[in-house]
Amino acid sequence: MINLYINRLSKGKQLFLGTLLICFTSGICKLLGGAVDYKIVGFILLVNVSLIAAVFDILPVLYAASISALIWDFFFIPPFYTFQVGTADDTILLLTYFVIAIVSGVLTYKIRQIEKIARQKEEKANTVKLYNTLFNSLSHELRTPIATIIGATDNLQNQDQKLSISQRNELIAEISKASFRLNQQVENLLSMSRLETGIIQPKKDWCDINEIVYHMIDVIEESDITQKITINIEQSFPLFKTDKGMLEQILYNILQNAIVHTASDTAIDIYAKCYTDILEITIEDNGEGFPDDEILLVFNKFYRLQQSKTGGTGLGLSIVKGFAEALSGKVMLENRSTGGARFTIQIPGESSYLKNLKNE
Repeated sequence: MINLYINRLSKGKQLFLGTLLICFTSGICKLLGGAVDYKIVGFILLVNVSLIAAVFDILPVLYAASISALIWDFFFIPPFYTFQVGTADDTILLLTYFVIAIVSGVLTYKIRQIEKIARQKEEKANTVKLYNTLFNSLSHELRTPIATIIGATDNLQNQDQKLSISQRNELIAEISKASFRLNQQVENLLSMSRLETGIIQPKKDWCDINEIVYHMIDVIEESDITQKITINIEQSFPLFKTDKGMLEQILYNILQNAIVHTASDTAIDIYAKCYTDILEITIEDNGEGFPDDEILLVFNKFYRLQQSKTGGTGLGLSIVKGFAEALSGKVMLENRSTGGARFTIQIPGESSYLKNLKNE
């Protein structure tokens, strides 16, 4: 991160910082007086040039190598405070220092450039890989609801006179479900885009956690799920100040993940606790849980379990993690000892019992 910041500096600022480092090091060595031999000072300055070459552009590196040689000659090589060199050995030593400083600086800079090119190639390869993964996933996840909508709409338009009321209602219901599924995929893509660009900012307000949880259960159950969802939250639960939209998306994505990856008779339980300034929501099921070696990977973007069925973009849980962190919180996943998975979301914020006082 520091290296990236330094690379954005102008040439002038890089020259200034390089000169400042050389002068500061030289000043420290001069204050030590005879405690440090002038040959040792040369090695110390040479290390400084190498450090500058590791982060700066080539021009500041050459400048630092030149000025360090001049400072070493003027202040440290006898006779002092003159550019004259007292002995032939010191002359050779000074010339050798200058050559080594230049060569070392240039080579270090070149190595850094080669590493940068290699890193860019690797990032490009990863980008292509991610693009292919996303494209393959979306080709299924988006095509399926779109095909459903087109097919149902076509039947309504061309077979309208032949369809009974129940058949017409069934087609309309299919369009509604497919539209909702399509909307969720688009929402996930937009959410991931906002997280990637860093432009997402929480809009915190007082929220009724019970209301949010029950609303998200209603949304999930519109898909005619067979799993049994139980809410274990007291009606007197305090209001909590957070971003309602983000919290809803976190809950929806976790619940949707549980619905997709558990058996039809699975029981899903939701708990909520408030520790003054921490909201903790737990969602657990009695399914098969997650493979132990994949628990740490499920929050990665585009990651899908190796044994999972086809479909899914692998964005749902990565968005959960991103939104939780955007709210300065965290999400944890573990397998239950009795079987199944447990997601725990912890979000810091303010709580208020005004709701309770009002009910009393």
